[in-house]
Amino acid sequence: MNYLSVAAEECAALGRDQQVVESFPGRDTNLGSLKILRALPIKGKRLVGPWCFLDRYGPYLFAEGKPMDVSPHPHIGLQTVTWLLEGEIVHHDSLGCEGLIRPGGVNVMTAGNGIAHAEETPRDNSGVLNGTQLWVALPEAQRKIAPSFQHIEKVPEVELRGGVAQVFAGTLAGATSPARHYSEIIGADLAAHSGEELTLQLNPSHEHALLLLAGDAEIEDQSCCGT
Repeated sequence: MNYLSVAAEECAALGRDQQVVESFPGRDTNLGSLKILRALPIKGKRLVGPWCFLDRYGPYLFAEGKPMDVSPHPHIGLQTVTWLLEGEIVHHDSLGCEGLIRPGGVNVMTAGNGIAHAEETPRDNSGVLNGTQLWVALPEAQRKIAPSFQHIEKVPEVELRGGVAQVFAGTLAGATSPARHYSEIIGADLAAHSGEELTLQLNPSHEHALLLLAGDAEIEDQSCCGT
């Protein structure tokens, strides 16, 4: 897969001959009343392969109320991928689907030719919210397919040299997420063991990105800090 058209835009970064490491600062914004860090899209970087959107929220501690309270809104031509580090979120959509997600599980909504959904902190909760939401732009051939929703209780976890990966999209190190996607993508939560080097075997013809959620690390001798 050297080239892919998603949401009418060609992923020209796929198949590059040279490895280039770039860093981009996220920007603070709001999702309703919830403060978030938007890591994608940002100035100078709209896509990473077909990944077109990445928000980081939390960690938030609360005793009452609903820090996540996103009212019903429509989507077309993409997939939403909700991945939690701590807490709970419940999904509702116009298909009548409901999915309560907890850490270790993933919710994937395929908008296709159109769907509306809402996400909120459930009444019964642990008083913490910490996670991410990503979007995948669907390939042109699947942009108008029928919408669907998939809730996965627990994604595969694999031991790596220097750490552990939970694979919520695609395949990494022999572990394959049961989530259905239409592009050759990888989505994984990586936890490096303290003081160790985490080594990954990646497809050199693909574009990859990493968002550091906690702590600090070095990538190709470039220092980076967690959110």
